[in-house]
Amino acid sequence: MKRAFAACLVAGVLGVAGAAGAHCSFAMFDQSRVVAMKGTIAEVQWTAPHTFFEVNVPGADGKVARWSIEANSPSVMHRLGWHSSWFKVGDKVTLNLNPLRDGRTGGLFKGMQLADGRVLGDMTVTIAGAKTPHRKA
Repeated sequence: MKRAFAACLVAGVLGVAGAAGAHCSFAMFDQSRVVAMKGTIAEVQWTAPHTFFEVNVPGADGKVARWSIEANSPSVMHRLGWHSSWFKVGDKVTLNLNPLRDGRTGGLFKGMQLADGRVLGDMTVTIAGAKTPHRKA
C-alpha cells in the first residue's frame, strides 16, 4: 500500500512539474523578431495566468486577421501601473510583438501604444521599422 501511495505521489509531482515547465516556455515565440502592427482591440482577457489581447489587424489585401497577443499576468501588469480599464473593445492600438514561430496570427506582447498616446512596454520598433526611444508608461 505504501509503495502504491509513493508511486502515485511521485507521478503527481512529476506531472505538475512537467505542466509548470511547459507553461513557462516561450519557445513558441520567435524572440529574434519584433513585428509592429496597427489594429483594433476586439477582446481583452485580463485573467490569470496571462492577459491576452485579441486584436483585429487589417492585412495588405484588406482582409482582417484576428491576432492573439499574450502578455504578462494581471498582477504583474497592475504592479507596472497598468489598469484593465485602459483597454476597450474598439480602441485603435499600435503593437510590438514577438510573432509565433509557426506563422499563426499571434505573439508575445512587447509593447503597445494606445489611441491617447500612452506607451506601455517596449515600442522601439515602429510600423516603418525605424527605431524610437525606449519609453514606458
